[in-house]
Amino acid sequence: MTKTESGQPESTAKTVDPPADSEIRVLNPATGEVVGSVPDTTAEQVVAAIAELREHQRAWQAIGADERKEWLLELQDWIIDNTEVLADVLQSETGKPRVDSLIDPIFGSDLIGYYARRAAKFLADEHPAPHSPLARVKRLTTVFEPYPVVGVITPWNFPLAMPLLDVIPALAAGAAVILKPSEVTPLSALELARGWAEIGAPPVLSVVTGAGATGAAVVEHADYIQFTGSTATGRRIAAACATRMVPYSLELGGKDPAIVLADADLDRAAHGIAFGGMFNSGQVCISVERVYVEAPVYDEFVAKLTANVKALRQGRDDRTPRNDVGAMANESQVGIVARHIDEAVAAGAKVLTGGKRTGVGTFFEPTVLVDVDHSMSCISEETFGPTLPVMKVADEAEAIRLANDSVYGLSATVWTGDKARGERVARALNAGAVNINDVFANLFNFALPMGGWGDSGVGARWGGPNGVRKYCRAKAITAPMLPTQERELTWMPYDLNKILIGLGAMRAAGARGMRRIDIGALLRLKGDNR
Repeated sequence: MTKTESGQPESTAKTVDPPADSEIRVLNPATGEVVGSVPDTTAEQVVAAIAELREHQRAWQAIGADERKEWLLELQDWIIDNTEVLADVLQSETGKPRVDSLIDPIFGSDLIGYYARRAAKFLADEHPAPHSPLARVKRLTTVFEPYPVVGVITPWNFPLAMPLLDVIPALAAGAAVILKPSEVTPLSALELARGWAEIGAPPVLSVVTGAGATGAAVVEHADYIQFTGSTATGRRIAAACATRMVPYSLELGGKDPAIVLADADLDRAAHGIAFGGMFNSGQVCISVERVYVEAPVYDEFVAKLTANVKALRQGRDDRTPRNDVGAMANESQVGIVARHIDEAVAAGAKVLTGGKRTGVGTFFEPTVLVDVDHSMSCISEETFGPTLPVMKVADEAEAIRLANDSVYGLSATVWTGDKARGERVARALNAGAVNINDVFANLFNFALPMGGWGDSGVGARWGGPNGVRKYCRAKAITAPMLPTQERELTWMPYDLNKILIGLGAMRAAGARGMRRIDIGALLRLKGDNR
């Protein structure tokens, strides 16, 4: 790890500095106060940043996974040592409760440890077994080579964790990364860049702040795009990448269902679903956003859920944890939540608790809705807020049918006292992940893939080795195992007798039954009708 004679880092992460008159103000949504400002990076500056990353990426790839591991573990140390400061920054730009703000750095350090220590194994050359005896004359090798520059575009709901989810595996793979955080919450990403610089790591991580035009420039010039955000934006990114023939992975919207079966532990289900719907003010891609409850336990479950949600503490925290639910990210999200509730009530739904904004800033009360149906926006559209609409269903079959009645398919939860039943229902749901008797569990297991079906996205993050291999191009290499001849049997100019020998061997190795030794068929190929 090289440093200057003064002991300061020789190389740093880069942030791009546009003209001073081109800035974006960052607000604390809990108070409305300005907590910072960041540059609105131009497309030209994005191009220059990517060009510089390309120059340094080759050396980063060349040092190998083991040396990259050391740099990543240095970053892990830095994050752990600076957890309180990082939580302060998170709170300033999100209005999160203190407990929620501490999750990002701890979660991120766990992820770093997983991929830093395993990347060498995950990226090692593979030597697959040949598919037939004939192929054993070759040594087969698959090599994983990183895309030079990976573009990561992240949303505002977890402004430190979301970048780390994708930046770390990409760096571990040997790629350089250009990160464009949400313009709503860019300060935490800049802290990440500061940490990379302070440990003296090679300059293969650049953070560019800005709005839509900045993100579009990243999409236009990076070699691989990882985007997390809305389905509408994801579609535009997919179209742009397809035009350039550039690979991409999209984690988009969700409308995750929870199914509560009559044999469930209702106390656990009511606590788990309250947490799954209200954590981070419901602003989680895999939040519980609709609940289906079997009729025999519907009333009891709704009473327990409503009591749990009503008991949640809401407000602004300093460094002392006091509250469970904080502010929403911006006025736009508050408007969506209010519209969904108002439209549901107008159509006959009832609010059992919550239902309105409260206090200064963008706080919205944790809300439980009943008497809802699939004609209502609170069931059909992504809310991304602190609401839990609950429906009564006749049985398991109806619950599955309604849960699958959505354009989204990110994740789901099933609550039951019967493990076999839970597995059966989980397999019947159209979702990229299903947690039985739990919420968010898949998010903390990096060996599993995290990806959505339908309008919830394309591709997946993590999944053990695939988490780093997704940022690589797979290269196939064949090499002879035996001494080579001047000419192979099947090379031109053709010798029909030799060709028939080769075809016969291929048939014998790959076909079944008497077709393996059908000499007559080979003679017919030669034109001999005997």
